[in-house]
Amino acid sequence: MDTDEQDFRIDIDKVLKNKLGSKAKFVPWFVVKWLKDIVHQDFINNYIAGEGKGLIGMDFLDGCINYLGNDIRVQTNIDGVVTEGLDALPSNEGGRWFTIVSNHPLGGQDGLALGSIVCHKWDSKMVYLVNDLLMNFKGLAPLCVPINKTGKQARNFPQMVEAAFQSERNIVMFPAGLCSRKGDDGTIRDLPWKKTFITKSVETHRDVIPVHFSGHNSERFYNIARFCKKCHLKVNLAMLYLGDEMYKNAGKSFTVTFGKPIPWQTFTDRSKTPAEWAAWVQNKVYELNKE
Repeated sequence: MDTDEQDFRIDIDKVLKNKLGSKAKFVPWFVVKWLKDIVHQDFINNYIAGEGKGLIGMDFLDGCINYLGNDIRVQTNIDGVVTEGLDALPSNEGGRWFTIVSNHPLGGQDGLALGSIVCHKWDSKMVYLVNDLLMNFKGLAPLCVPINKTGKQARNFPQMVEAAFQSERNIVMFPAGLCSRKGDDGTIRDLPWKKTFITKSVETHRDVIPVHFSGHNSERFYNIARFCKKCHLKVNLAMLYLGDEMYKNAGKSFTVTFGKPIPWQTFTDRSKTPAEWAAWVQNKVYELNKE
């Protein structure tokens, strides 16, 4: 195996060493094996060493979706009128950049597919704001601004957000920060959205494009998330199962609905706080699925 191919592979042992340093050697072997199984390291590496070998950016994203066997239907919902494709959305002509915000039902296919769709629409001029765990996918790294809220990078979070919003790229964000959860009434919905995309879009004069992504994870995922919340656990155990959820969602079909761009000037109306505007946009996203 050549060096370039090795660098692209997922290596749980290496991730643990990077995260824990010298303490990594104290992690029991059976825990390491469980982690490799639950993230489907072999399944992912088979793609990276095979069909996805050496792919970067949009090509990597497209390859992932093909490997997972997902059928992605893309449409726009402009004022209740639903049309196939994204021809109804504006271009970046004249230096017009967008903040693209979506619900986060899956934690795998939604991020990959949304990035691919945006890359195709706007000539790969995009950047993710993601947790730095995804940076271990080297083919994805060129499209990411890494965020690690639990590590040293947390101190650099404002600078990384600023760099993304000042860039000449469209930004893809999941403002909830975590995957959707199931409520007591059985409804699957994001946690309250953070206001960052509102304040920064106003500062940088970016219109906001709401997106709804269909789909859901397994009952096991929601039960684990509910258990963590009930027990007030600081460790997000549910996140460990996202690789397994992605594997389980292989071969499924999803619909991605883009809404009408919301002018950034909308959010300068002080009748709502930035947090309230974020909640307003979140509601708009779920309304896209009702038309």
